[in-house]
Amino acid sequence: MSKPDIHADDYALTLNTSKDMLACMREGKLDSISIVPNMSCFEACMELLYEEIPKLPFLPLMSVHLDFVEGRSLAGKEAVPDLTKPDSDLMGLGWGGLFAASYLPGKRRKIKSQLVREIKAQMKRVQEAVEKCRSIAEKSGVPCAQKGLRIDSHQHAHMIPVVWEAVLETISEEGYQVEYIRNSKEVLGVFLTDASLYKTYRPINFVKNRLLHFYSYKVDRYCRACGMKPMYLWGLVMSGRMDKGRVARLYQKMREKAEKDGRTLEILFHPGLTLPEEVTPEIAKEAAADFYLRKDRHLEMSAVLHMKW
Repeated sequence: MSKPDIHADDYALTLNTSKDMLACMREGKLDSISIVPNMSCFEACMELLYEEIPKLPFLPLMSVHLDFVEGRSLAGKEAVPDLTKPDSDLMGLGWGGLFAASYLPGKRRKIKSQLVREIKAQMKRVQEAVEKCRSIAEKSGVPCAQKGLRIDSHQHAHMIPVVWEAVLETISEEGYQVEYIRNSKEVLGVFLTDASLYKTYRPINFVKNRLLHFYSYKVDRYCRACGMKPMYLWGLVMSGRMDKGRVARLYQKMREKAEKDGRTLEILFHPGLTLPEEVTPEIAKEAAADFYLRKDRHLEMSAVLHMKW
């Protein structure tokens, strides 16, 4: 049975988030990470990683964590006026706005063209940093298995139809060689096998699970057409509650289900804690209060560090 991919989202969301993730990397516990492109702390967070690479047991795989719901536009307000807030370059359309634009023919084309501009800018920024990371690793004799572009997104926004179309258009226009695109396809049945965990699930996460599952088939088709092995993601229903106890209860069942269906399994954690003083206008207040500042993130960090995979 193949080992799952232990993944952490939100590197470069804040400095402390990144420091917590680096602690996991030093222990060799993260197979892959996602890098947020559009926060003001990006360069400082990447400098931390550059300095740490020579001391790492290996360099995790690195994905562009496309962000259209927080942070600032990298393309610039004039290039993406409908994606930003009226009075600033802060991203402002949000998940709901992108979802609605997917089903409004008069708006869909305009939003997609702006998304392409923003995606190009975000991919370019992260890929330049990734190439520098790989170069440092090679010079330092630190193993790194990454070859091409890896893509996922903040709040799984790349699964939204208009965003998905813009991502594929960007890949085509820029000629990227893609080795991975996250498919936010999570098996629901496994969560229903342990009744003792029912009260620990947030009902809204079941809605997210079903909605993203609905959009997952196009990602499956694309990955198969491009020779990428299909995958399952684990980290939606239990988002924010991926602590060691809950993960251990379902771990074997999740692995067996992925193996049976011929899929790789990516286990998604958010092990980085944001500090109160790091909450700036770039970060949504609701997300900070409900997720980024919660001590549950250190429970997830503990699971990453102490689970035996």
